[in-house]
Amino acid sequence: MTKLGFQLYCARNFPPLSDTLKLVARAGYTEVEGYGGIYATLDEAALKALRVDLDANGLTMPTSHFGMDLLEKEPEQALLIARTLGIEAIYCPYLMPDQRPADAGGWFGFGQRLQQAGKRYQDAGLTFGWHNHDFEFKTLADGSTPQEQILAGGPDLSWEADIAWIIRGNADPFAWIERYGNRITAVHVKDIAPAGENTDEDGWADVGHGTVPWKDLMTALRKTPARHYVLEHDNPKDVERLLTRSIASFKTY
Repeated sequence: MTKLGFQLYCARNFPPLSDTLKLVARAGYTEVEGYGGIYATLDEAALKALRVDLDANGLTMPTSHFGMDLLEKEPEQALLIARTLGIEAIYCPYLMPDQRPADAGGWFGFGQRLQQAGKRYQDAGLTFGWHNHDFEFKTLADGSTPQEQILAGGPDLSWEADIAWIIRGNADPFAWIERYGNRITAVHVKDIAPAGENTDEDGWADVGHGTVPWKDLMTALRKTPARHYVLEHDNPKDVERLLTRSIASFKTY
């Protein structure tokens, strides 16, 4: 059975992290995905303490999100984090609006930049790639999309495919899986509420309680190299509800 992990970013508004880890383990998860806010500035002693907390809850952190500043400007810190926490795959998760290129050539160049940044991590034995949102699927003046250009500019990049963001970008996730499935090494599993619902949760839903056709998507995704499936909800009101309902649904896929 495919395992479901948990992106710790979902619980950022419900500290402390130590309580979240207990909650995640109690709900039946064995993997979490990290993000910069919980470890980017930690020294080695604090990172080791976090690893002890993960181990105590029977949790591993095989995948993680690292921002461009950390990846490019503090590679030794990034590698220390990865080594200490047992991370196997690093995904750059976002680009602020004011940093986004305006045309196809700019996005291709950004793919080249990611490729260059990722080489040191790949040389260290880590998977390295990009995690999408919705803006990568907006059509550019030449008819292409930023996502195509990023993957073309960085031919060795892996892709952590956030399926619900593809849908929110008005793109067809099945077509993208068909075209780029060989690049997908991890997947964000999230759901979209029916129109007008869950407005206090930014329109997201617990997995299996929204409109994303996850059963069919999992059939397609299992044909890709994806090794990690990670639950995410960008703004849940109740983390325990999210954890328990989502894993119950995912087990049926």
